[in-house]
Amino acid sequence: MKKIQQGFTLIELMIVVAIIGILAAVAIPAYQDYMIRSKMSEVAAALSACKTSVAEYAAARNTWPNNVTVAGCSTQTTTYVASMSVAGDPVAMTAASYNTGAGNCNLTLTAQGNASAISGWSGSTDCAAKYVPATFR
Repeated sequence: MKKIQQGFTLIELMIVVAIIGILAAVAIPAYQDYMIRSKMSEVAAALSACKTSVAEYAAARNTWPNNVTVAGCSTQTTTYVASMSVAGDPVAMTAASYNTGAGNCNLTLTAQGNASAISGWSGSTDCAAKYVPATFR
């Protein structure tokens, strides 16, 4: 075997390159999924802030808010939040995402119980489960 400058054989060098290639093949997709999940967390955070406003409105007025403005939720679009809506009985809040890499998908939080006594919240999504927080799976 012919030695390369630092005393490594060509076979040893090829093994190192192969190992680096395998590590990259595993790490790059995992990193891309992580980046999408981090972007979707902004959408989930927007819903969380709106959830607080809806709960305060329901507790104070003993009824559900019928739109985003009445609920006191932000209507501001961000880099990853395209829109926010509040409607229904029990109330459901939906945030539409974009520019996340997961496609244009929606996260929805629905109140459980009634306006005078919210017993919990359930999450749902039309997005791939691997991209959203556990609350929405």
